[in-house]
Amino acid sequence: MSWLKMTMVALLISSEFRMADGDTNLPTIERRLGLQIWSIENMKMVPVPEKAYGTFFEGDCYVILHSKRTSRGTAVDLHYWIGKDSSQDEQGAAAMYVTQLDAALRGSPVQHREVQGHESETFQSYFRNGIIYKKGGVASGFKHVETNMYNIKRLLHVKGKKHVSATEVALSWDSFNKGDVFLLDLGKVLIQWNGPNCSIAEKSRGLALARSIRDSERGGRAQIGIIDNEKDSPDLLKIMKMVLGERRGELRDAIPDTKADELQKANVRLYHVYEKDNDLVVQEIATRPLTQDLLQHEDCYILDQGGFKIYVWRGKASNQEEKKAAFTRAVGFIQAKGYSPSTNIEVINDGAESAMFKQLFQRWMEKDETQGLGKVYTIGKTAKVEQVKFDTTQLHARPELAAEQRMVDDASGDIEVWRIEDLQMQPVDPKTYGQFYGGDCYLVLYTYLRSGRPHYVLYMWQGRHASVDEITACALNAIELDKKHGDEAVQVRVTMGKEPTHFLAIFKGKLIIYEGGTSRAQKSTPEPAIRLFQVRGTNEMNTKATEVPARASSLNSNDVFLLATNQVCYLWCGKGCSGDEREMAKMVADIVSRRDKHTILEGQEPAEFWEALGGKAPYASEKRFQEQITHYQPRLFECSNQTGRFIMTEVVDFCQEDLDEDDVMLLDTWEEIFLWVGKASNTYERNEAVASAKEYLKTHPAGRDLATPIILVKQGCEPLNFTGWFNAWDPYKWSDGKSYEEMKNSLGDVSALSEITVDLNNISLSKRTLSMTNLTGSSTSSASPEYKSHFNHNDSSSYANSSTNGSPFTVPSEKGVYSREVLMNKTVDELPEGVDPTKKEYYLSDADFHEIFGKSKHEFYQMPKWKQQNEKKQCGLF
Repeated sequence: MSWLKMTMVALLISSEFRMADGDTNLPTIERRLGLQIWSIENMKMVPVPEKAYGTFFEGDCYVILHSKRTSRGTAVDLHYWIGKDSSQDEQGAAAMYVTQLDAALRGSPVQHREVQGHESETFQSYFRNGIIYKKGGVASGFKHVETNMYNIKRLLHVKGKKHVSATEVALSWDSFNKGDVFLLDLGKVLIQWNGPNCSIAEKSRGLALARSIRDSERGGRAQIGIIDNEKDSPDLLKIMKMVLGERRGELRDAIPDTKADELQKANVRLYHVYEKDNDLVVQEIATRPLTQDLLQHEDCYILDQGGFKIYVWRGKASNQEEKKAAFTRAVGFIQAKGYSPSTNIEVINDGAESAMFKQLFQRWMEKDETQGLGKVYTIGKTAKVEQVKFDTTQLHARPELAAEQRMVDDASGDIEVWRIEDLQMQPVDPKTYGQFYGGDCYLVLYTYLRSGRPHYVLYMWQGRHASVDEITACALNAIELDKKHGDEAVQVRVTMGKEPTHFLAIFKGKLIIYEGGTSRAQKSTPEPAIRLFQVRGTNEMNTKATEVPARASSLNSNDVFLLATNQVCYLWCGKGCSGDEREMAKMVADIVSRRDKHTILEGQEPAEFWEALGGKAPYASEKRFQEQITHYQPRLFECSNQTGRFIMTEVVDFCQEDLDEDDVMLLDTWEEIFLWVGKASNTYERNEAVASAKEYLKTHPAGRDLATPIILVKQGCEPLNFTGWFNAWDPYKWSDGKSYEEMKNSLGDVSALSEITVDLNNISLSKRTLSMTNLTGSSTSSASPEYKSHFNHNDSSSYANSSTNGSPFTVPSEKGVYSREVLMNKTVDELPEGVDPTKKEYYLSDADFHEIFGKSKHEFYQMPKWKQQNEKKQCGLF
């Protein structure tokens, strides 16, 4: 997006817009990044207080606007959310407002229709601590919970591991089941009841939600009790029974999540939407794999992802009336197909496509797209593929460069190579390192030092003609070799012909791939008398020689080829090759053949050259087309196939915090697939991780290459080309991060006694002293020291909320607020008197805070403390 266009959008956002009919005004939209939410009240958009973000009344509809910076400018998403008990009028008003906002923003946003309980991954990503559904709505007189209100009695059913939602359910034991988390909210006391079949991840997410309610809605002055085992928590269970009555009968079994499997998501169909004789025609035109050229700018299209999600694409030159009717037509399409009314709809404009939409296509090109170090790709032009040099010394300082270039280091480490022979590992002569035969499988162990400690990458190279037994033995031997190195190796599956960049680099320009045969001493078949190799690469870091059929049609004017015969070795230089490519080919030629080397230029070949190739024949002589690079945003998934179906849950806008220790996660960067294995992950999923990755590639809607490298990464042993995809990676997080048990114990001193007051139908527990086993508090008296000191320093009414780590979200509105110039990049001696040097950001005004950090204080303090510190360092406030 150009600077002029970004400025125009910003000006539009900051003004007040008038509805098309002139009767209603859109509210003033603030020009800022982050989240803004409005509820529909009496057919008007009414702003929701920021402290209530993430709480939705089931009887209401909402409009949500989210803006964020991207590498290509600003991405804007517009959602309208439909509560299950909302009226048709409210739903229509919400849809209308979204349409008007889209028009006011010149069609730059991606529009989403969200239905309660079936929200998109993008929508759920805005609410890290979870979404709470509350009964009632505006019409019923219900209001959002205000800070420090305790007159509450509700039961929340908490579901989800990555994206958590909490639904208000009936105050009854009948609402419970064995597999989920339930939160009994009694105002001053929050009791988290964990089902016996809950996972650690579900318990942790439930606790994060409980802490969020305590801090956001109760100002940190409420107690949290946790029941993991009812026998160990008699006092808490006694409180629950006073509210819910005695439990009769067995609890229900866990309710399985209803999620689409990958086969369903892979079933993509594209429909052309157009008018014919005043009738709307919807015609199917393509199935997977889809290509970008199917979308014509003059028309609109519906993309059906197996009923899992419906996309509407609106061409730039399509009819304005068609654009306005996009939501209506998509809903009608859902009805015509008989899909669930909760099916998610995403309406996108030509040129403003979402990452999830693009990944459904085999190739997606952006006009004048720039990728990597100065590579510019243009549409409709031919170009020679240029190899770009980069400075390997920058890799450690810039992990994002390591990720982009697919390099874990500068390839200066040590190498050991084994061949699989008789299903066992046989060492390969170091003199022949870099020579791989298509009839064999190899293990390559690469060892390098980082921070004085050895790190390992274990490549499993699979020949195209190797037997199934050898491929299996290669994988099994890799496991054993990994164990010998402390289970810390990064395991990379390499399919012949799909060698990753780093694999090329470690052989220093001497990587040669033979089509067939074997490197064993006793060879079953003699080597061919004539061999032809295509050489690509400009330096030791990117060169590879690949054997191709020894015939003239294999030649290409853009490359250098080596033709090895019993008498001579020809270096054939195409017209389009560079001097660097010729020099690298000479190095390879000395390995391929010991015969005399003859360099010949294209068009000056001797007769013997063509005779060796079986005669002259046509070959590719045009300049090579630029390889199409998919504009692909990395995507992170939690993967599971324990139910018998391969299920993946996406984590949108991911960060390191989303890598849970008890999960196996899949990071897709298009050119490779990373499998991150948490230390506490399920044994079954660990064993099936690679099979899951293969299944993911097999079922991908874009028809992915099944030979894409699969890289197995262990928690705590992540290489730079993995961590570089994450913003602000903390290498010490795994040692500093708290487990679920540690978080539970950190709620307070479990040996202390406390008096709590709970009014339950006029039953008072104020005179009863309960043991604090599994019941701890965060009231002012037991708050963390940093919260207590800050609380005492100022009047308590100055604070609206407190974060999960006890840090206040807001600062006093009058005294205690300083300009950014007074606080940023200042030493302790330079700060005003009374300013805590470890909490400089507290003293910024709300406006300055948002401009500096790009988010509100509420959003900032919801982040993990390590991430807060990283951002403070970057902004000069640490």
